[in-house]
Amino acid sequence: MNWIGKPLRRKEDGRFITGQGQYVGDVDIDAAALYVLRSPHANARIVSIDIRAARDMPGVLDIITGEDIEKADIGGLPCAYPVTNRDGTPMVFPHHPVIATNRVLHVGDQVAAIVAETLADAQSAAEAIEVVYEALPSQTSLVGVLTKDAARVRPELTDNQCFDWGLGDEKAADTAMAGAAHVVELDLVQNRVNASPMETRNTLGLYDAGRDEYTLYTSTQNPHSIRVCLSASTLKIPEERIRVISPDVGGGFGMKIYHYAEEVLVLFAARRLRRPVRWEASRSEAFLVDTYARDHLTKVSLGLDADGTFVALKVHTIANLGAYLSTFGPSIPTFFYGNPFPGPYSVRDIYIHVQGVFTNTTPVDAYRGAGRPEMTYVMERIVEQAARQLGQDPFEIRRRNAIPPEAIPYKTPFLHTYDSGDLPALLDRTREAADLDGFTERKAASAKKGLLRGLGVSFYLESCGMGPSKLLIEQGFTAGYYEVATVRISPTGGITVLTGSHSHGQGHETAFAQIVAEKIGIDPARIEIIHGDTGRMAYGVGTYGSRSLSVGGSALAICTDKVVAKMKRIAAHMLGVDVAVIEVSDGIFRASGTNLAKTFAEVAQRAYAPVDYPAGLEPGLDETSYFDPEAFTFPYGCHIVEVEVDPDTGMTSICRYLAVDDFGRIVNPLIVAGQIHGGAAQAIGQALMESCEYEPGSGQLLTGSFMDYAMPRARDIPDIEMEAMETICTTNPIGAKGCGEASAISGPAAVINAICDALRDYGVSHVDMPATPEKVWRAIRSADKAVAAE
Repeated sequence: MNWIGKPLRRKEDGRFITGQGQYVGDVDIDAAALYVLRSPHANARIVSIDIRAARDMPGVLDIITGEDIEKADIGGLPCAYPVTNRDGTPMVFPHHPVIATNRVLHVGDQVAAIVAETLADAQSAAEAIEVVYEALPSQTSLVGVLTKDAARVRPELTDNQCFDWGLGDEKAADTAMAGAAHVVELDLVQNRVNASPMETRNTLGLYDAGRDEYTLYTSTQNPHSIRVCLSASTLKIPEERIRVISPDVGGGFGMKIYHYAEEVLVLFAARRLRRPVRWEASRSEAFLVDTYARDHLTKVSLGLDADGTFVALKVHTIANLGAYLSTFGPSIPTFFYGNPFPGPYSVRDIYIHVQGVFTNTTPVDAYRGAGRPEMTYVMERIVEQAARQLGQDPFEIRRRNAIPPEAIPYKTPFLHTYDSGDLPALLDRTREAADLDGFTERKAASAKKGLLRGLGVSFYLESCGMGPSKLLIEQGFTAGYYEVATVRISPTGGITVLTGSHSHGQGHETAFAQIVAEKIGIDPARIEIIHGDTGRMAYGVGTYGSRSLSVGGSALAICTDKVVAKMKRIAAHMLGVDVAVIEVSDGIFRASGTNLAKTFAEVAQRAYAPVDYPAGLEPGLDETSYFDPEAFTFPYGCHIVEVEVDPDTGMTSICRYLAVDDFGRIVNPLIVAGQIHGGAAQAIGQALMESCEYEPGSGQLLTGSFMDYAMPRARDIPDIEMEAMETICTTNPIGAKGCGEASAISGPAAVINAICDALRDYGVSHVDMPATPEKVWRAIRSADKAVAAE
């Protein structure tokens, strides 16, 4: 029976919708509560800290300061991607302390950790700690951050620049731009956003003094990487003495990739107290200290010849890194932002210039798409602007400049080689599905209601999956990016799969079971998938970058093939035939052309009872495989958004969202649909309403709750229409390309392009994200005043 391609309902959903999921908060261990005292200032010197009164408060067990952390020789939080400047010098790489000692650099920075019998006791004690601060000027905005008058974020530095990075041949791009018939320019803001998963970060530390071993329960996307960070960077204890368990995780979106201070603190406190210690973020804390994302200022220039063919592209971006460097922070606006340019287009004279800067804000790192949404937004806004200025059809200008199928495999101007795809065919299919002929009628119907209707196009090609490890290490990453899988068959025929990938909503327990089931012919319901525990799986890299299926699933497919090959040898011996004639389907091992057969269970039993066994074959059915992909994978697609804008209020409503994508081989269409829906919701949120704002001067976070930080609701999301093309990826055994980030990558540009199309008659060519009602209203009023002045 064929299991790949079936829209099976997710096995894991039963426990989730009935409240039987096991999250870190559900781990039933009597633990002390840890509370973190945080800085109320965006930039301040710590003059003194007095914990004496707090130590005597009821229920208080311990108080940890930065001095305690330093005395224990605990290292700083790591950054795994150092950037090289354009002049060949290394970037600035400042210390990121677990607890601040002399200086706090953003509101929410850790000042002390209080451990008490209850959270209420710890919070009361925190109020009794006397901290004297000398408040200093703060810099929270990217505007003016590199001027000589800007407040200095890091006192040890002469300015706020972390790195000055470039990619491409600037001279060639300038020459091509100078010879272009048309040059189109645009200034863009990529708004700062917060991932806000349903489950806030939660971590529980245990210490076994008898064995000198640590166990950390934490809501992370990659427990093995957290173990490495604890060993190599912060606690500095042997990796084999640390077990990291990440059970069910209620959403991550990139924000739960990184090593956070609280993971160190609960283990350090558990060792000091010889008892378990738990920390759980409140939603307010999450807004203060979880990594943020995006936050760019960009100037982009596109050169075109007389017929609209792209001849040159230049991009200059100032990227906010926050006050400290998060684990992958510098890689997002450089490696993951620069290398994917120019996406699906064939222009080759390109120069990307990025200045990474420090501000007195929470660190910035990856969020669903990680650099690719920012790149796609830049490309699709400037392409749309070019189509408008040149009076060309937005589909036609994209098709003219799309990489033709005969050019694939296609080596891009930078790192990647696209291995498969037919981009013009997908554009044609999207155009047909978009029903452009009917748009005039839909626009007229909106006009009768007093509304402005617009249609936005966003054509994307992303790089995901990550690999091979050799390439990434050469590019500056500090670890390999393979994935690991183990397939274990019990003597009674039970199938257990252990994977280094981690699920936090992606449906691994279903999709991975389908991969194994396809190769063996066993119902996926009989296959157990285990993930998220370094004590059960020797190693793994984790889940991010749309790599679960293409990398983790490939490791699993290779591993299953090993097990099946061994079972075929056993079955052939049992049947007295050559192994070459053994076929397996529906859980039966048959000798081709005969009626000889053995069941899956019979072969499994013989593997563990090696009497009359194939010579030279070890007993058991337990195989492990490491898959290191030979290249990234390259999903692509075109998303169409139609909006209605109320010119009296500026309110924008999404009327239609159409996604046409090529994700390679699809294992479970139902799971893919869920990923497209989720990414679209986040794209709409960023485009229309989400934005993290700081008060100028004080640096206080103004959007510290869902009362102030707007999140999309069900009524803001239309029904999502989906169509799929399928060209098989050639660089992994499954043929999958990845789907988890597509809508988050393509959607923001589609929404803003649609709004600008709706406002075309007002002469409004651009509205920055988030396109709030006020911002859209002001754009219309400004256009009205300009017309009146003429």
